[in-house]
Amino acid sequence: MKVMIRKNREGALSAYIAKKDLEEPIVEMERPELWGGLVRLANGWQLELPVMDIATTLPITVEARRALEMEVPA
Repeated sequence: MKVMIRKNREGALSAYIAKKDLEEPIVEMERPELWGGLVRLANGWQLELPVMDIATTLPITVEARRALEMEVPA
């Protein structure tokens, strides 16, 4: 699914999924650099983000996959 990742003025990340008209804060990340791992949204959804360069600028729309019954390591 297409997901727009953006950062607000305070530096908090959020994900917007247009097909679901859903915008949720990203509350957990598997990797500190964000890309190539799982992220958890505030509503409990988990998304697997593609591997991208750490210097990728935001906002950006990526093809992400919804992960079911997986845990984001702490």
